[in-house]
Amino acid sequence: MSDNPGAPLGRWLRALAPVLTLAAAVLFFYAIPPHPPLTLFDLRLVAVHAMIVGTAAIGMTFVIISAGIDLSVGSAIALVSVAAALVLEDGGGVGAALIVALSVGALCGLYNGLLVTSLRLPPFIATLGTLGFYRGVAKWISGSIPVTAPTRGLDVWVNPIPDPPWLLVAPGVWLMISLGIGFLLLLRYSVLGQHALAIGSNEATARLCGIRVARTKVVIYGLAGLLTGLAGLMQFARLTQGDPTVAIGLELDIIAAVVIGGGSLRGGQGSIVGTLAGAVLMAYLRNRSTVLGWPNFVEEMIIGHIIIVAVAVDRWRAGRSR
Repeated sequence: MSDNPGAPLGRWLRALAPVLTLAAAVLFFYAIPPHPPLTLFDLRLVAVHAMIVGTAAIGMTFVIISAGIDLSVGSAIALVSVAAALVLEDGGGVGAALIVALSVGALCGLYNGLLVTSLRLPPFIATLGTLGFYRGVAKWISGSIPVTAPTRGLDVWVNPIPDPPWLLVAPGVWLMISLGIGFLLLLRYSVLGQHALAIGSNEATARLCGIRVARTKVVIYGLAGLLTGLAGLMQFARLTQGDPTVAIGLELDIIAAVVIGGGSLRGGQGSIVGTLAGAVLMAYLRNRSTVLGWPNFVEEMIIGHIIIVAVAVDRWRAGRSR
């Protein structure tokens, strides 16, 4: 039994924080004239926009829980979209594009993990370097121009109006939800999930307990890379082209989704459900800003301060727990 009677309440508040934040955002935009209605199509569009961020953010949750970070995820998504487009342009099928997308994403993640563990670079510095590297490779293999290719049915997965209609939302959204459930179980009940939490909480203690920290980190970054590859394929399906300049700044949305969802940049704490709620919040903010006719810089200002508030709350929680 906890000595602090308020501890259960605190845990519930932390768990509900992403949902409460989303509800506050809905009320905020509703209070702004002319109160643009939130239609069914808007909800479907928000779900599709959250799909790419949410898929990549599931993997980022594991990275941040293990006290890491990946600033290169936006560049990796661009690289994957170009690689998948080149395969489809050369006559490859959806299966080949999927294999290439997952392989390229996994290689990007593994490379990040090896830089962090083998060279013992801080994750921030290592992935800041690969942010530019992956973007450069994408421009190199595409000739610095978008690669337009037939989607071969991939666009159906990201179409806001699903076919068949009884799906309610795009098939890719259901895929994201399924991945969220799978990785939630992986985090809570697998050895990898427990080791990620242990490393993020105290890496030195994790080593003393016999956890192979370096190998676990590489696996985590590689696993996050697989989801980045899937997000990159969805990005191609939405744009119907592989663009080496796409997804600039998307890493901020992905990291923000994790932090808003309860992930701590200090490591050792995170929630898959919270991360997905954070991704929906980011997509909702962008949708409502567009509907209200706000310029892009207003969205960036709002999202920037959401990140600031989320990190400030995380530090406040850390100070109270000492």
